[in-house]
Amino acid sequence: MKLLVITGASAGIGAATAAAFLAAGHKVVNLSRRPCPVRGATHITCDLSNPDFLDTVSDQLGPMLREAEQTALVHNASRLSPDTAMATPSDALREIIELNIVAANTLNHYVIPTMGAGSSVLLVGSTLSEKAVPGSYSYVISKHAIVGMMRALCQDLAGTGIHSACICPGFTDTEMLREHVPGDAMASIAGMSAFDRLIEPREIAETLLFAAANPVVNGAVIHANLGQRER
Repeated sequence: MKLLVITGASAGIGAATAAAFLAAGHKVVNLSRRPCPVRGATHITCDLSNPDFLDTVSDQLGPMLREAEQTALVHNASRLSPDTAMATPSDALREIIELNIVAANTLNHYVIPTMGAGSSVLLVGSTLSEKAVPGSYSYVISKHAIVGMMRALCQDLAGTGIHSACICPGFTDTEMLREHVPGDAMASIAGMSAFDRLIEPREIAETLLFAAANPVVNGAVIHANLGQRER
């Protein structure tokens, strides 16, 4: 049995990824506060920003991990806050890091020892994993850290048959983007891609499915952004 364990599959890229892996024959389990809308996916309710979230998921998740021959672990959940370096106290930064980075580490520590050869750890980064824009301070920090986590995983998992990759979407038509970008600015955001449109969540989902099935991308940062116009 092939298993997908994904965080944040309640909407957007996560929900599209759950659907893509289900269609490819995987059993799918989502970890998030809100339920996954994809029929056939198993949802385990938890708050990934709570340091003890593993206590609420292990009873259900553990048996599925032990049954799986291959597991794809996709770290998708994250929070994008409109913050700046000058106005982000450390307590607020810790809250973002807990969800965007520490939760992924907690799952790595729990899931990786159960993984068989051919399994994968995939991290959803961002265009902001390798550059920065104003007003996204904590998100930029955490998405840079995601790339570092993936590269460290590649080195530490060498010889295990488990591979890792970081998929960095460009501007994708998701609930999170629409909450962060004013409606009158959406057209200019779409125009920043070489195709003059937003990316569809299913396009990122298909990229994640490809990365899970192809260990040749081990240690790779894959920019799934339609090509961005440099201005």
